[in-house]
Amino acid sequence: MFSRIAFGSQPLRSNVFFSKPVKLLQKPRTTFPSQGSCAVHVDSPPTIPTLTTSYAHGTSSKSLLFSTVGGSLQASAERFPDREAVVFLQDGVRKTFSQLQQDVDQAAAGLLALGLKRGDRLGMWGPNTYEWVLFQFASAKAGIILVSVNPAYQVQELEFALRKVGCNAIVCPTQFKTQKYCDMLRQICPEMDTAIPGSVKSARLPDLHTMIVTDSRQPGMYHLEDVMQAGSSQHMQQLEELQKKLSFDDPINIQFTSGTTGNPKGATLSHHNIVNNAYFIGMRLGYDWRVSSQVRVCLPVPMYHCFGSVGGGIVMATHGITLVCPSTGYDGRANLAAMESERCTFVYGTPTMYIDMLGQPDLAKFDLSSVEGGIMAGSPCPPEIVKKVISTMGIKEFVIAYGTTENSPVSFCGFPTDNLERKSETVGCIASHIEAKVVDPGSGQLVPLGISGELMIRGYCVMLEYWGDVAKTDECIAKDRWYKTGDIASLDKYGFCRIEGRIKDMIIRGGENIYPAEIEQFLHTHPKVQEAQVIGIKDERMGEEVCACLKLKAGQDCSAEDIKAYCKGKIAHFKIPRYVTFVNDYPLTVSGKVISQTIYSYSKLS
Repeated sequence: MFSRIAFGSQPLRSNVFFSKPVKLLQKPRTTFPSQGSCAVHVDSPPTIPTLTTSYAHGTSSKSLLFSTVGGSLQASAERFPDREAVVFLQDGVRKTFSQLQQDVDQAAAGLLALGLKRGDRLGMWGPNTYEWVLFQFASAKAGIILVSVNPAYQVQELEFALRKVGCNAIVCPTQFKTQKYCDMLRQICPEMDTAIPGSVKSARLPDLHTMIVTDSRQPGMYHLEDVMQAGSSQHMQQLEELQKKLSFDDPINIQFTSGTTGNPKGATLSHHNIVNNAYFIGMRLGYDWRVSSQVRVCLPVPMYHCFGSVGGGIVMATHGITLVCPSTGYDGRANLAAMESERCTFVYGTPTMYIDMLGQPDLAKFDLSSVEGGIMAGSPCPPEIVKKVISTMGIKEFVIAYGTTENSPVSFCGFPTDNLERKSETVGCIASHIEAKVVDPGSGQLVPLGISGELMIRGYCVMLEYWGDVAKTDECIAKDRWYKTGDIASLDKYGFCRIEGRIKDMIIRGGENIYPAEIEQFLHTHPKVQEAQVIGIKDERMGEEVCACLKLKAGQDCSAEDIKAYCKGKIAHFKIPRYVTFVNDYPLTVSGKVISQTIYSYSKLS
């Protein structure tokens, strides 16, 4: 807002002279009722209490960016060409920003050469490898929407996800641990065995025509080398011209999240969503004033999740920091070894990951003196664990971040210099350029400051939509663009938030979002199960564990081991119930709804 008044483009002159004294008439001042304050200036930790009600607006002197994902990486590559961008220790891969940019351009041109075009969807399915980051930025440079596919998905889940968003291409390794990616693809698309690469015609996935494997060659699939060699100078020029047409409001990433139905929904995020969220995450952590050449982030969180792809990959691009990925699959000891050997200054992780690191018997042997700060996010963060990370691991500038995939993801985050109470008891302060309010879930009215209600978020961070699902989008995003988190929270007068529970039944196990209805629907396919209810049980290590409460068909007998064996290989491993119990009936409300919170007290856990 300009502070000067102007007619047209000419400001009013302040040096006006009168030939005679002028008597100025003064009217009594009109007083307006106080509207209270909602602004929290968040460039630094707020020290003055400004909120008077449960509505906060994070104001900042730093404006929103209008960059694309590809433009953000390009800017850092030009500014820090010889700085390490990514390090993948298990695979021995190290890339400077210049090398990463060169690979990204070649891969993006290759995708165009294969016939993919702006607006197409490309699924990335696999663990944390260099190829994940490569295709994250190559797809964005080519205007192709990256679909983040959970590497633990089994055949049924994969087919649903790819069909839901109409994936045109998919990238994956042949296998990782017990996950045989190409074999699972072959079960859905047997046509690939006799197809020419790029010309697969699948009966079950009619939009999918291009499959790319990152390691051993497979029938019907392009190899990564083919993609890197496919782009000619003509395709490079086409790629360059395309940059002028891309808009920062274009959708560029689809992240699957569970919601009010049993099946995952595709939260669709734009360049504007994730570039700005990454930028302001970095600003909150002080990446702008720290010596950025020395900001080295240990990143064990999965890239398919917003925490890894935005908090890691896009933050790397916007701030020019270095990402260090300790291992392809999660390994607590490898994290500690990476922090020591690579002299990492920050570490990211879910509560479960920190619990595992704290539980390493030889933790004291690792030199973690370089680690200044860290982020804990992804699931509820127990205060005692936060305190142990700070005291035992010596990570003083430790913060909690809160958000949802639908919010790109971070909407609240602590400051590295917050006191211990704020670090452990809150999820931080409202983020820059984001609005939050707490309302009565029944009436939708603002609740008094400090009182609990449903947390709602509005701002640049709110997703575009759930892909291809207008009804579900409208359920969670109101016409005035407020996003309903479903979480119970309260705000204090400084703009800090406490999360006190969830309205939703979603289970968060070690950072993985699990919706009970999806598992219930699957368990109903068991021939002996009459009815299934799935709930979350508190767990010291994982945050929550999945508990299945089953009513068997008359005359049937079944064990917990039978149920777990039935699930194995059919649903993702993290959805398989840790506990299985058998009941004769369920506690019901007057209207006949199951009271899920009290189910497990009716039975003995197995």
